[in-house]
Amino acid sequence: MMNRREFLATPIAASPLLAQNGRKKIACISSTYHVRSHSDNFITRFLEGYWVHEQYYEPPFQVMSLWMDQVHPADIGQRLTQAYGLRPATSIADAVTLGTGKLAVDGIVIVCEHGNYPHNEKQQQLYPRYEFFEQVVKVFKQTGQTCPVFNDKHLSYDWKKAKQMYDWSKELKFPLMAGSSVPVTFRRPELDPPVGVELESALSVGGGWVADGGIFHILETLQSFVERRKGGEKGVRAVQMLKNEEVWNAAKKGLWNRQLLDAALARSQRSHSTKRPEDMRAALGLVEYRDGFKAAVLALSEVSDYLVAIKPKGAAPQATCCYIPIENSNNFSYLVHGITRMVKGEGPPFDVQRTLLVSGALARLMDSGFQNGKRLETPELNIAYQPPTKSWYAPGIGS
Repeated sequence: MMNRREFLATPIAASPLLAQNGRKKIACISSTYHVRSHSDNFITRFLEGYWVHEQYYEPPFQVMSLWMDQVHPADIGQRLTQAYGLRPATSIADAVTLGTGKLAVDGIVIVCEHGNYPHNEKQQQLYPRYEFFEQVVKVFKQTGQTCPVFNDKHLSYDWKKAKQMYDWSKELKFPLMAGSSVPVTFRRPELDPPVGVELESALSVGGGWVADGGIFHILETLQSFVERRKGGEKGVRAVQMLKNEEVWNAAKKGLWNRQLLDAALARSQRSHSTKRPEDMRAALGLVEYRDGFKAAVLALSEVSDYLVAIKPKGAAPQATCCYIPIENSNNFSYLVHGITRMVKGEGPPFDVQRTLLVSGALARLMDSGFQNGKRLETPELNIAYQPPTKSWYAPGIGS
């Protein structure tokens, strides 16, 4: 099989292919496609295959079409479309129907991350994930046909839009998967609390990227651990976003467990700052759950890892690093592996309600930060679900 460099150097006329060897067919919807973009991290793996630890997986599906909203100055999407004989779709509907007027694929991958999209005053980037998804649903309704859909990262920056996306999946009965690569990447050391664990507190720590895209990674990573607590997930009652000095004052008041930060930082793989955490720029999200449990997410300017610490009842803190291999972005491979499972008919590896709950909590956290740290009730986040028996994350230490 030719590698990407060889393909990119080979001018091949575009000609849509039939699915080969009976493989299922997928359509890919992209905001923009350049090296190390999320489109590259997902779609290229479906074209070339992917590695999980020491095991290589052949491309599981035949990518049939690619639609891009924006062409990046360093675009590789057009060249890959030519190289792999994909349909250069003129619209989202064209991508999923392949020009037939009917749904012509077995799965749809939506990657709306990166690209020239505005931010609002709340530091939310206004990615049109909902609008992309809406066009897919329009085809589903017009044709009376559906297939599994994956949506990268949170469903939408807007709660009502996120909830509508989820509701469409239930109304039309198609599998939906979404989320971040961080909860499913390699864990150093492997830490998977048993379902039903009694937790006293939990903290997730990440870098100081305090726009909603950065906080999302930290928040969904937290959720992938705390959803395993006794009683299962019942939803979020309230959230609050605090910054800088207020973060440390909140710790002194007992609003979050400062000892968990030390436990988390001790698992860091690449954060070697000599600064005390108290001297870093900081943003804290306090999350109060409907069952009374409280947890927190913390963004620190000098941290380069995603770290989690939990405090089981009557036990010492436990912590891990959700490892991001910067040399090959292989944190995405197990998420691709999960999408593969869903499209093959085995179901999503975790409940999309996890990402729905995180989407809503994130939107309200950004509201709180915009309102100078006001505590906000979240009655709309009455979302209950059960976690998988074993968490879905990559085995081994990663590379």
